[in-house]
Amino acid sequence: MKTLKQLVPAALGATALFTLMSTAAFADCGIESGSVRILSNDFEALRIIAAAAEECASDTVTITKNQTTEHKNIQVPALSIDPAEYTVAVIANNSLVPLLNDGLVRPLDDLVAQYGQDLAPNQLIRVDGQIMAIAFMGNSLHTYYRQDILEEAGIEPPTSYEEMIEAAETLRSQGIMENPLGAANMAGWYLGNEFVDMYLGYGGEFFEPGSAEPAVNNEQGIAALDMMKALTEYMTSEYMTLNSNELKALYDGGQIAMMNQWGSMAGGILGGPDEEVTSNTVLAAAPTVGGNDIPAVALWWDGFAIAKNISDEDAAASFQAMLYGASPEVAAANPTAATWLAAGVEPGETAVGVMATANAGARAYPMAPYMELMHTALGAELAQFMQGEEGAEQALADVEAAYRSAAQEAGFL
Repeated sequence: MKTLKQLVPAALGATALFTLMSTAAFADCGIESGSVRILSNDFEALRIIAAAAEECASDTVTITKNQTTEHKNIQVPALSIDPAEYTVAVIANNSLVPLLNDGLVRPLDDLVAQYGQDLAPNQLIRVDGQIMAIAFMGNSLHTYYRQDILEEAGIEPPTSYEEMIEAAETLRSQGIMENPLGAANMAGWYLGNEFVDMYLGYGGEFFEPGSAEPAVNNEQGIAALDMMKALTEYMTSEYMTLNSNELKALYDGGQIAMMNQWGSMAGGILGGPDEEVTSNTVLAAAPTVGGNDIPAVALWWDGFAIAKNISDEDAAASFQAMLYGASPEVAAANPTAATWLAAGVEPGETAVGVMATANAGARAYPMAPYMELMHTALGAELAQFMQGEEGAEQALADVEAAYRSAAQEAGFL
């Protein structure tokens, strides 16, 4: 792992503004024939990868894509039919698990041996000893702050949530900014994710050791909720309606001085519409909490898996096309689009926050097969607490009850 000092990039040249798509209409990807059908989320880095993969199309190779924020709801039913509707599922830590649970993606060891000799070891995602996915980028939430605003108030950049609250109070008391903090607390997945991050920062474990029994209604869970609620005192009154895109819009508009935001959004933020905002934005590691020394955040990776219910020809074509789409050349041509994992690619300026968070020892998002059920229960049951309608202990009891019901139905309990 590179240190933060090694990650500070030299000035980016004009070549960073171009992708490999400008070099040729079609690429020689070595694919003889097949059908490549890509399902993915929809953000800049994934658009770049899919567009590059499309260059592999030819008279004998067809390539189609569906890039949608609803991909997680689509992937299981779409890959359950035979043949599968999509040959490629672009996934992250959590969205791979449902596909593994239902046996919908194939081991990639043979394809890696034949076509993937140049993949870096940390790109090979193994489950029970088999390669089940290829990671192409790292991601996490981390701190973005306005250096000019903090300097105006004489505030040192905060490195913990406690310091962040102190800084917010200073900005408010000096009349500089009334609501300087921001987070994506929209009820549902985003709210659940905020708890996951904070709970990890307090050292919490989501399940009893060696079992699927929930373990969040405890001292760490209550502390995590109390901190989440304390932060909202310095946020817009609409904090429960914000997802990451809406949070970005507030920051772009100069309405927030400090926030935790995805590293994958750094390119759009640093290239935002307001020069005053972009030139004074600093990317830093996610904050610690509760006196602990690890960031209160989960580390993520994004990558791709290949559907099981497809022909070997389509599987090979899909694997080769995705390797081309996420190749070191594509990553090097788009250094600010993501924290790329391709071998030999130096992180760009937008990767500093993610890499600093990783270097500080952040924990990975849990990949237990029942973690998705826990995340769903958190997102559904914590809204009343955040709105001041019930206490932390009751909210966490509701989470555990909702999780148990779903886990019993799924056969985990």
